[in-house]
Amino acid sequence: MSPERLWIVCPSYTDVVAFTMLRKRVLEVVQSERLERPVHFVVVDDTGGNDDEVEDLRPLDDVQVVTPPFNLGHQRALVYGLRTVAPQLGDADLVVTMDADGEDRPEDLPRLLAPLLDAPASRQMLCVARRTRRRESLRFKVMYLFFRLLFRVLTGQTVRSGNYAAYRGGLARRMLRHPYFDLCYSASLVSLDVAVTPVPCPRGERYAGHSRMNSFRLFMHGLRMLMPFTDRIAVRALAAFSVVFGLGVAGSLAVVAVRLFTTAAIPGWATTSLISIVILSFLALSNFIVLFVVFSHSRGLSMAGLEEEPGAEPERGARDPSSPRD
Repeated sequence: MSPERLWIVCPSYTDVVAFTMLRKRVLEVVQSERLERPVHFVVVDDTGGNDDEVEDLRPLDDVQVVTPPFNLGHQRALVYGLRTVAPQLGDADLVVTMDADGEDRPEDLPRLLAPLLDAPASRQMLCVARRTRRRESLRFKVMYLFFRLLFRVLTGQTVRSGNYAAYRGGLARRMLRHPYFDLCYSASLVSLDVAVTPVPCPRGERYAGHSRMNSFRLFMHGLRMLMPFTDRIAVRALAAFSVVFGLGVAGSLAVVAVRLFTTAAIPGWATTSLISIVILSFLALSNFIVLFVVFSHSRGLSMAGLEEEPGAEPERGARDPSSPRD
């Protein structure tokens, strides 16, 4: 049997210089920690083949270059690369996803892999880097704080992880078939019903180049991180809108009861309030219906085309379409 391999999968957008430094550092860490397994790097060229420096990586024996047809963004490029090499993964292989620029520190690799190495029989374990410290501007930290609060309110979960994660090859082949990964890799890792082991890791600094994450891209990334939690957001919103609708109906009935069964005068503000409550109630009802449809769609989406995946066993009793009829 071939030895278990360590796969390092990195999306790169004109970050070949940084990746070269990252590769050298990863190999040094693997050797110093005596992980004793061959290392195979997968670089996903997210420029869609427009980065000429990527050609310098192809002659390297331990590097495999995967080129999407166009720019996907680092999250979806990572998923594209993983799905491309998935048939090559052994069940016991270790898969690590990290950024190519060095902000995911190779020095933390042994601690990230430790839970997997300590439990070799556990093939469902997922380890993610939990950010303990970030070297960012004050503006970014403020925006990130508000995003974390919003994320907590909408999903009921705290997000403090990114692309830096490790798991077995068998889990990768099964997990990555979920359509949520088409939306956002990092959020999908923690949104699925998989036991997650957080490993404290500080955020590192870039080896070379500069970040291309601006405010617009950061906002879009935040939206994509919410998408895999659509069902949880829908359930929470359904509960909130149900309460609003119930309070609206109760308030309307109270005003009508006072008008019909008592001689008390109804102030003018009560009529305005009643109209506002009725409008708000119907808005809550319409939002309830929309979110119910969204929730139903997200549940059905996870099963779409699943039986057509390669390797799926045919249903018992099903006839081969190519066989002749009796």
